[in-house]
Amino acid sequence: MDRFERQVILRELGPEGQTKLQNASVLLIGLGGLGCPILNYLAAAGVGKIGLVDGDLVSISNLNRQTLYGENHVGELKTDVASRIISKKYSDIKLEVYPFFLTPKNAFEVISQYDLVIDGTDNFPTRYLVNDVCFLLHKPLVFGAIFRHEGQVSVFDLGENSCNYRDLFPDPPSSLEVPNCSETGVLGVLPGLIGTLMATETIKVITGYAEALRNRVLFFDSKTYQQYFLDLKPNAVARNLIPKTQKELEQLDYEFLCSGIQIASWEEGLKSPKVQWLDVRESHEMPKLNLENLIEIPISEFYDLNQVQFNSDQVFVYCQSGIRSQKAAVKLKEKFPQKEFISIRGGVNAYPKN
Repeated sequence: MDRFERQVILRELGPEGQTKLQNASVLLIGLGGLGCPILNYLAAAGVGKIGLVDGDLVSISNLNRQTLYGENHVGELKTDVASRIISKKYSDIKLEVYPFFLTPKNAFEVISQYDLVIDGTDNFPTRYLVNDVCFLLHKPLVFGAIFRHEGQVSVFDLGENSCNYRDLFPDPPSSLEVPNCSETGVLGVLPGLIGTLMATETIKVITGYAEALRNRVLFFDSKTYQQYFLDLKPNAVARNLIPKTQKELEQLDYEFLCSGIQIASWEEGLKSPKVQWLDVRESHEMPKLNLENLIEIPISEFYDLNQVQFNSDQVFVYCQSGIRSQKAAVKLKEKFPQKEFISIRGGVNAYPKN
């Protein structure tokens, strides 16, 4: 306990809190600008088991903000470098290395092994995937993100009536809408600040020594030091966008969600003039909808679209739950680039009852 003496004497933490840290298992997804300080501080605090997920290699452009690495590590797997460095510093920690990126096929197996998950990624497909898996598994999720001079931190799925990332942003933005750090730039200290706050929230969740950012998002501006909190409430519409089962999630391509396809509600589609509707469900799926200017093409028959004609420039595409329609819209846009294909959020399950 000598190593942890300074934090154990905190009345709010104490030996009991330290024991909770040592017994905890945490999955850290992403070993970039956020992940580096998170890993450093959680290992130093005495978290007993940490899983490291990242399939990326260290590059020279990482070094201004990913402070675990040096020039001699360029070209190596981040998971390998990070595990070597942390193991040398703290011999009592157990590290599990996952030198690959999470996908719908492997995310459940990895995430289910841990008490708590930390999202240190910088891409939306992974962010929504991790959120949805944690929601289905009831795993607390510590979230953080940065954009230019600003950062965000929150804790999702922490107990009953807890919000998740989709309550904040129901639909993924297009990859065309949101630039990354290589396009906008980032000062290296910002992910250090936000990552440290994420590590703090993780310790709060594990030990209970202070109230975590449950149902609240902290926004922080590193230029002005201004900060504010946004209160969140569960969003029933957003919850319908989350796959209901592991099997359904594994069939979802999260890359498609960020591919630039528009998503709209039934209300938006029904009030749009001169549109065409496309039902991509299989013929046996019910209920059928009585919509004007409707055609039916099951997505299983998309192998032959040469004979298909659309009589409107704007086509609203729907399926049963809003998942297959997004895939269909992507494929249709590739085949008919001059048309606008819009996926209906929630599919027939979300059709207005009035």
